[in-house]
Amino acid sequence: MTKAKLILRTFLIIAASLNVTACSEDVMEPLDKDEAYNLSFPSYFPEMTFDQSGNPVTKNGVELGRQLFYEGRLSRNNTISCGFCHIQENAFTHHGHTVSHGVDDRIGIRNAPPIQNMAFLKRYMWDGVIHNLNEQPVIPITDANEMDSSMPEVVAKLNTDSKYKKLFKAAYGDENINGERVLKALSQFMASMISADSKYDSYKQGKVVLTSQESQGMALFQQKCASCHSGELFTDESFRNTGMYYNTQYKDAGRYRVTLDQADWMKFRVPSLRNVEYTAPYMHDGRFYTLDAVLNFYSDNVEDNPNLDPKLKENGHIGIAVNSQEKQFIIAFLKTLSDKNFITNPKFSE
Repeated sequence: MTKAKLILRTFLIIAASLNVTACSEDVMEPLDKDEAYNLSFPSYFPEMTFDQSGNPVTKNGVELGRQLFYEGRLSRNNTISCGFCHIQENAFTHHGHTVSHGVDDRIGIRNAPPIQNMAFLKRYMWDGVIHNLNEQPVIPITDANEMDSSMPEVVAKLNTDSKYKKLFKAAYGDENINGERVLKALSQFMASMISADSKYDSYKQGKVVLTSQESQGMALFQQKCASCHSGELFTDESFRNTGMYYNTQYKDAGRYRVTLDQADWMKFRVPSLRNVEYTAPYMHDGRFYTLDAVLNFYSDNVEDNPNLDPKLKENGHIGIAVNSQEKQFIIAFLKTLSDKNFITNPKFSE
């Protein structure tokens, strides 16, 4: 290992330890009598997909999930928590890294997606392999390049901690710590991460008006982008080939990894654009560091291939026909989707 890599690895481990320590010491006292956690959201949001009948969201459950989210012991060597790659100030993405970094400074193959409004989604991960939010944490916990652990190993570690026995009893009625409860608590915390307090939301509610640039950008966005980034979450959750080259470093062909259907080669799930100002770098492998670069790609660098989405082949143009000024208008609109309260609220408590 080179000296530079050794320094980087040491820094990452120290940073992770500090992050875990700071968050784990900040334990909210559980309520003696647990109460339902109110998942509030605007009336214009889509219907919630999260099944509360099988996993009721409670205040103690969300607090337990928050503690687990920042718990390094979910990883094999106790250094990598969910919060290590999903950093709140970046709308829960891994800012500065193109793809996730895991135990022993191992490198993943995908950019860490933001964690927001997951209670409304039908599928998770860039390839949609997970359909149930309760099961989503299994992937990073067991992936060799991320946490490289297992549920039995995680449960064994947590069972040695009296703090967690207290938290599990408060959330579930007894001290029994098992894999199902760990996953459900994590999903309760993720379900609580609702982002709906942006300037765009204030505009929707008639509280503010958009600037001229933002209004023009919204019109352009609806014309040129909303066929994929539709609805109030700004994603139709479809899988699309957008003309990106196949990255031989990561060897990731997207949805094809799940279906093994050649028609799904290089198709990735359309991401939500809420808080997109905070979530650089962009795309499944973090290849673009700015919104300008993303729009420049769509206007000039989309590769024509047999799987290219039909929306990017319209009117005899490969990509999206948009000029420099229009790009700036679109970016101005995209910044109205930024929810500052979402990234500064420390506990997602009511």
